[in-house]
Amino acid sequence: MTTFRNPVLGGDRPDPAVIKVGDEYWMTYSSFESAPGLPLYRSRDLVTWEYVTAALPHPVGSTFAVDIAEVDGRFFIYIPFVPASWSSLTEPSIFVIHADAMEGPWSEPIDLGIRGAIDPGHAVGDDGTRYLFTNGIRRIALSADGLSTVGELEHVYDGWHYPDEWITEAYALEGPKLLRKDGWFYLISAVGGTGGPPTGHMVIAARSRSVDGPWENSPHNPVTRTTDAAQAWWSRGHATLVPGPTGDGWWMLSHGYENGYRTLGRQILLEPVTWTDDGWPVGADDIGGDLEAPAGAAPQAQPASWTDDFAALPSGERWTFHAPGPDAAARLRLDHGLVLAAKGSSPSDTSPLVTIAPDHSYEIEADVELLGDDTEAGLLLFFNDRLYVGIGIDGERMLTYFGGHPHHRPEPAPPVRRLQLRIRTIEHIVEIHYREPGGAWTRHGLRFEVSGYHANTVGDLLSLRPALYATGSGSARFRCVSYRPLS
Repeated sequence: MTTFRNPVLGGDRPDPAVIKVGDEYWMTYSSFESAPGLPLYRSRDLVTWEYVTAALPHPVGSTFAVDIAEVDGRFFIYIPFVPASWSSLTEPSIFVIHADAMEGPWSEPIDLGIRGAIDPGHAVGDDGTRYLFTNGIRRIALSADGLSTVGELEHVYDGWHYPDEWITEAYALEGPKLLRKDGWFYLISAVGGTGGPPTGHMVIAARSRSVDGPWENSPHNPVTRTTDAAQAWWSRGHATLVPGPTGDGWWMLSHGYENGYRTLGRQILLEPVTWTDDGWPVGADDIGGDLEAPAGAAPQAQPASWTDDFAALPSGERWTFHAPGPDAAARLRLDHGLVLAAKGSSPSDTSPLVTIAPDHSYEIEADVELLGDDTEAGLLLFFNDRLYVGIGIDGERMLTYFGGHPHHRPEPAPPVRRLQLRIRTIEHIVEIHYREPGGAWTRHGLRFEVSGYHANTVGDLLSLRPALYATGSGSARFRCVSYRPLS
């Protein structure tokens, strides 16, 4: 028997949307203010996922929970964008992109004119009419080609209400995903709030013989939920249900925070689904240990090291810009490494290059060289523009950041224009080293504790990510960056 352990895709990958296409599964997730956005992953067994491409090179705004649909052999991703510092949006708006294959190429985003709604879920009625369900739960009809709307949003479902004594963040009826099985339309939603208390988020189910309703709530709700803060996974919710690889079982992909590691963000979880005799889906009680894998699944891969020598421009698989402007790609060029044009006046407004860290303990190293005057560059663990920790150099001194602010303590590093930097984090304890190329490593005089760098602290649904930054008026060269999990 092959087993697996959650997560099946580690690090911050919230709001998974999944579709089965033949023998393959395709998945993407909320990429928020990262660009390129909407990374697409492919799997044959639901356990092992490989990156293929990014569907959204140039986001219109911050990219929230999407849905993937296939109609008559054409593929659609319905995307809610919300206003970001660099976008022209003034309220949440739903767009669509489309392609002949999941590999793309994908169209440019098309504005559907839906305002004030997020979390689209696509469905096709018995008469062939297409719909989008949204948070609320509301519904709007689509044109036959799926690229425009017909009519207005209308409220169609009140949700299932849990007991008031349950400890949740907020009711927050959201994330509708629809499927058809045995003559029923099933509406799978999330309630309880995606952050806040560990026991908040949950998955609920309702069904109807018609896409028009009325919707009957499951007597077995919730489908899945963190019932105790001692469990391994917190805030489990925002789920998609799919048939298994052999077609003889069902599985659910959702997201959740790892107990004690909210810093890693919401990670992708897989659990088996059973169907009751009266036709309702039920998930697992606790998914923190070894679980039997879907039939034919390959052994689960172990945490991996990687090195990027920037022989080519970075892809969306590893590096994305955080909160970039529309000209972000123009900041990168190759010249004996990756040259990053400086931006802003501090790490807060520099739109750094970030990478997802899926491990409890790891170290990341970067070889940093300043190019031009009035430039600062370095290596961070970056949550958002208000919360980060790390170091940089400006040719005269080393700058240290903690809590999103410059630290007052000077570090006696050499006043050089090239330095190799290392950040090591072991279960939230951050230790920093630096050296001149070929020299011995020196430990920074300060250690930091970062367990509070998470969404419940500052409100953004992000994660603590290694980041490369350059700020000022020049640029910086990163010759090599390496990442290594630590046991």
